[in-house]
Amino acid sequence: MDSVFADRPDRPSTLGGPGWVPRHDSHFTEVAAGTAWASCGYRAESDPLRAVLLARPPDSVGAVTDACGQLMTERVDLGRLRAQTDAVAEAFREEGVTVHVTHPPPDAPPNVIFLRDLFLATPEGAVLGRTASAQRAGEERHAALALATAGIPILHTVRGTASFEGADALWIDEETVLVSAGFRTNAAGVGALRRVLEEQRATVLTVPAGPGVQHLLGSMVPVGPRRAVLHAAAAGEELRAALRARDYELIEFEPDDEVVARRSLNIVTLAPDRVLMPDGCPHTRRRLEAAGVSTRVVDVGEYVRAAGALGCLTGILHRSAGRRPAARTS
Repeated sequence: MDSVFADRPDRPSTLGGPGWVPRHDSHFTEVAAGTAWASCGYRAESDPLRAVLLARPPDSVGAVTDACGQLMTERVDLGRLRAQTDAVAEAFREEGVTVHVTHPPPDAPPNVIFLRDLFLATPEGAVLGRTASAQRAGEERHAALALATAGIPILHTVRGTASFEGADALWIDEETVLVSAGFRTNAAGVGALRRVLEEQRATVLTVPAGPGVQHLLGSMVPVGPRRAVLHAAAAGEELRAALRARDYELIEFEPDDEVVARRSLNIVTLAPDRVLMPDGCPHTRRRLEAAGVSTRVVDVGEYVRAAGALGCLTGILHRSAGRRPAARTS
């Protein structure tokens, strides 16, 4: 191709003459190298965390008077919530993670603070979700703007009557994404995700949504290679079978007050066998530490009032298995 352009000295650069430089790299290469796009995605949920997206809580959160009508459990103190957002961001930064913070407009839907639901980052770019509830309609465009600002390409926008929420999709090995089909993600949403991931040589395996949880992330969290924390009462037999077939070690927790009311398993894996978890859950923390999972805690009590916690509020942009700065102790 280069010789073809070299034979056109009489043409302007816009037509392939002198000054024209052909684009050789594939889209995947440009994303992986972080050249034309920012590096993003992952194929292992426990690979070291590199970059996340957080939302600065908009004024609309403080204006909520009907908590139930906005899918929250209690009214939220906006000032405390914003302070907790800042504390979460600082905890990630101290762990060597790049933090992108988006500022939705004051009238954005209040649940936009839960970015994990709004997209799934793949190694070639993001799949932009489509939320299942009417209260959350429109959050997707704020996520799209935030992703573009962070340099993340959007490969596909779920559309039609499909619904897909990112917290329903987890990599359980490098070729397989487990997707919970049902309450938040419907069959059409699974199909949309499957078509995107097939192009990346990945298989989508579906399991029913677990009882009493919003998303697959409420049933399990991978914390290491072939190792996962399980909410025992929310993990159905299909989920257990999929994990056992891949030789997973399961660290099971019964639905006590910490797991259910304080959302102690709503965590973010920072690296193999290291997690960021909600403060105020000493029993869960001791169990994790006894199982060899080191923990760092941060207060997210106002997020819990809004019916989420760390796993929900953190949009995962990038993981990779290369070198990672040494973590500070806490």
